[in-house]
Amino acid sequence: MGTAATPAGHHHGAVPRGADVIVVGAGIHGCSTALFLARRGASVLVLEKDHCARHASGVNAGGVRQLIRHVAEIPLSVLSMGLWERITELTGDDCGFESHGQVLVAESEEDLEAMRERVADLQRRGFTHEELIDRQELKALVPAVAEYCPGGIVSRRDGAAIPFRSTQAIYRAAQRTGARFLEGVSVTGVQRHAERWHVSTSAGEFSAPVVVNAAGAWADRLAAAVGEPVPLVPIAPMLMITSRVPEFIKPVVILRSRKLSFKQFANGTVMIGGGHLATLDRDRNHTQIDWRKLQDSARTVWELFPVMRGTTVVRAWAGIEGRMADDLPVVGPSRTAPGFYHQFGFSAHGFQLGPGTGQAMAELVITGKSPVPIDGLGVERFARGPGV
Repeated sequence: MGTAATPAGHHHGAVPRGADVIVVGAGIHGCSTALFLARRGASVLVLEKDHCARHASGVNAGGVRQLIRHVAEIPLSVLSMGLWERITELTGDDCGFESHGQVLVAESEEDLEAMRERVADLQRRGFTHEELIDRQELKALVPAVAEYCPGGIVSRRDGAAIPFRSTQAIYRAAQRTGARFLEGVSVTGVQRHAERWHVSTSAGEFSAPVVVNAAGAWADRLAAAVGEPVPLVPIAPMLMITSRVPEFIKPVVILRSRKLSFKQFANGTVMIGGGHLATLDRDRNHTQIDWRKLQDSARTVWELFPVMRGTTVVRAWAGIEGRMADDLPVVGPSRTAPGFYHQFGFSAHGFQLGPGTGQAMAELVITGKSPVPIDGLGVERFARGPGV
């Protein structure tokens, strides 16, 4: 469960050895859960092996999207969107959140037909946030897009935020509300006795009746420790950023048939991502960029946006995340361990879900019920083996 040597724990004020809830992991999901638990009056202790937002929560593309999500996570995404729209009220920081929409671009008539079927299916289910658009509307929203693109889907409330700033803002809001954080401390074991969980760490033992496993790419180790092995694979999605170009796009753009996530910042730089992976060693917190794969992303941008053909890549990076076998997060109570909850495996698309999943997890812990359906996200789906 723990990793290679970590620095001594650092925190604000004395940290008690007991709490109502221990949250393992100080990414955006762990911090959000801590915030909403504290707002409900629970005493919360968050244990983090590195520091807040050290991994995926601080270095992702920052997409705040409801667009093109699996139907099982749409209720959480819709809940979370409402929280992003009042993120300043929630945290005291606007987190760099801007809502210019997100657009899924079709590169062929076949792409567009698949999108038409998806939007119709969502509407039958009562979800209206995705709208099919034709070539004319696509060009109105994204004037610089290549002429061969016949249309797409837009989710108009979507946008983007600054990942590290956002997670840190939620972290600070949780602290102000009473949550305590112990950073630089590795969890080495968990055991339950006398109706409490006893969590062993590199800084000693802590206990609580409830534990939330929000440990990201390391969460499978905690799950296995309570008898629930899961098919989690650590991954390291890569991103790169370009030199400045004149403003030419407001919405975030993603593709259906090729790997691309694309957005321009106010200073003119452009972030390019889309799912290509670096190599990694999660126990050393180490990633190695694969420049050949990033070249594929650059080529896609070159084809889709002619305006980008004269720009250069300034830097690239990767963050460590956990991917599930079915690309869906694990959210909900343990099926074997009383008072133990899972909240991990967001599979490189969990940033937007952070506030909503935190609120849902807090309500689940406090009341036993989630405010939105989380059917299909439980750990029990893996009880009969990977992919089930």
